[in-house]
Amino acid sequence: MRILVKRAKPVAPRVPRPKLFITKGDTVVVISGDDKGRRGKVLRAHPKKNTVVVEGIRVVKRHRKARRQDEESQIVEFPAPIPASKVMLIDPKTDRPTRVRRRVDDDGTVERIAVRSGEPIPRTR
Repeated sequence: MRILVKRAKPVAPRVPRPKLFITKGDTVVVISGDDKGRRGKVLRAHPKKNTVVVEGIRVVKRHRKARRQDEESQIVEFPAPIPASKVMLIDPKTDRPTRVRRRVDDDGTVERIAVRSGEPIPRTR
């Protein structure tokens, strides 16, 4: 008589997702690519995809077909997402690009600190 033994399925190790230090409303500068050196305001941040949408950066065109009889087809321009690693936050004190650190205050609130000047970067929503 054979006994069937259930084997556990192998579980893939969980890879920690990198933190996204950029939020909606931040002013950033593009550090590489076709738009290198251009500044813009972050319209959306996608932490799961690690991408951001910046105003006026990587503007793409999409042809939109008319959905109703009285509507016209058109070409729509909109900014597409870019990887968050391609942008840097602007330091509020020096007005130059900076890396970001996190500091946890005594009351538990997390604050973003500009590495260049040491000043806190306020969250604008």
